[in-house]
Amino acid sequence: MESKRMNYRKTFLLGFGFFGVSVIWSVYNAFVPLILDQRFGLEAGFISFIMVLDNIAALLIQPPLGVFSDRLRSPIGRRLPFIVVGAPVAAAMFGIIPFAQTLPLFIFSCVTLLLAMAFWRTPIVALMPDITPSSNRSQANGVINLMGGLGTVLATLIGGPLYRINPNYPFFLGAGLVVIAALLVLIFIREPKEYISSKLHLAAKGKDTELDKKVTKNITNVFTQKDKSPMYILLAILFWFIAYNALETFFTLYGVNHLGLESGDSAFQISYIGLVFMVMAIPAGLLASKLKRKRVIMAGIIIMIASVLLLYIFPTSVLTTQYASLMGSGFYVLSIILMLAGVGWAMINVNSLPMVVDMTDDEQIGTYTGLYYFFSQVAATIGPVVFGWTIQLSNNDYRLMMVIAPLFLVLAFLMMIGVHRGEAKTTAEAVQE
Repeated sequence: MESKRMNYRKTFLLGFGFFGVSVIWSVYNAFVPLILDQRFGLEAGFISFIMVLDNIAALLIQPPLGVFSDRLRSPIGRRLPFIVVGAPVAAAMFGIIPFAQTLPLFIFSCVTLLLAMAFWRTPIVALMPDITPSSNRSQANGVINLMGGLGTVLATLIGGPLYRINPNYPFFLGAGLVVIAALLVLIFIREPKEYISSKLHLAAKGKDTELDKKVTKNITNVFTQKDKSPMYILLAILFWFIAYNALETFFTLYGVNHLGLESGDSAFQISYIGLVFMVMAIPAGLLASKLKRKRVIMAGIIIMIASVLLLYIFPTSVLTTQYASLMGSGFYVLSIILMLAGVGWAMINVNSLPMVVDMTDDEQIGTYTGLYYFFSQVAATIGPVVFGWTIQLSNNDYRLMMVIAPLFLVLAFLMMIGVHRGEAKTTAEAVQE
């Protein structure tokens, strides 16, 4: 498949799949903790537990789905069938969440939503390297993350003001946008012909067809094979996502309880990360093609560490110094620091998936994408719990987040030192595989 050239139009259209994912995640992480706090009166530790229930479920199903999608053959390909099922269910459940007035029903709605999201996230993300040659995967992932950043910006930029009008409206926005995004992908994206068939094809190359055994074997191989690069990159992903997911989960409450911001204003501040991430997504991919993916990722980690430490060092009076107002929310020193964090996060996130999938061949792209999400979901499970209970045991000192997060980012940086593979493959290397 290396003979293919990068098709920017097709890549932008595929990016709508990630756009839908980002819209859902951004609204969910910004407003679900607020509902748990304000509607149900839960403490931070219990909020963190509820916020990771969905991640535990996704952790169990995303790796097998990556393997399954590698082997699936259908009239529309091996990835697109998952969006046909997952996207409508996700949209429906997301629209139901704000109407859940009892805690059990609320938790059920959230878990069902994220199960549906997990069902189509790995296969759709794996579709990018399916249709993109190795040498262009960082750039293509930059385009897709640009679309993801656009989803984050729309969700948080518009979601904050909508939440002030009616707390249900951001959820309606997310549900509608994910349906539109899924339809655009299904209408305009066609998978490579070699993966299209009218039959399921689950025994490729004589491999074990028991998916649970395959997933266990894949994870074991990462830690036991002689080349440790896959292990180090996946551990780095684990550590930086522990930091990022925990910060994202509790940032709205940090803004309300520590900085004294109004709920909508606090949620609005997250849009500054998404805005800069969107702007930097394509440049981050292009930068990696010039300076190597590993170097760009490590520089991004350093920028993230510096940004988070500034949030700890600067007092509240400095962080909330306001320079302007946008859509009823403030532009503060805090906003500038979050924009800097967006630069670092783009450098990390745009280039990490291409590094992972370029450690394998085209037949196992879904499998390695599943491993990528396995470790990111472990992080999404661990991070909020560690941070949530730390906050609760410290008498709700949300500022402690800005000390713990850099520690995990340092661990990610140390893991990246041991990564020696995952750069863009030459044509000769791709042919050999």
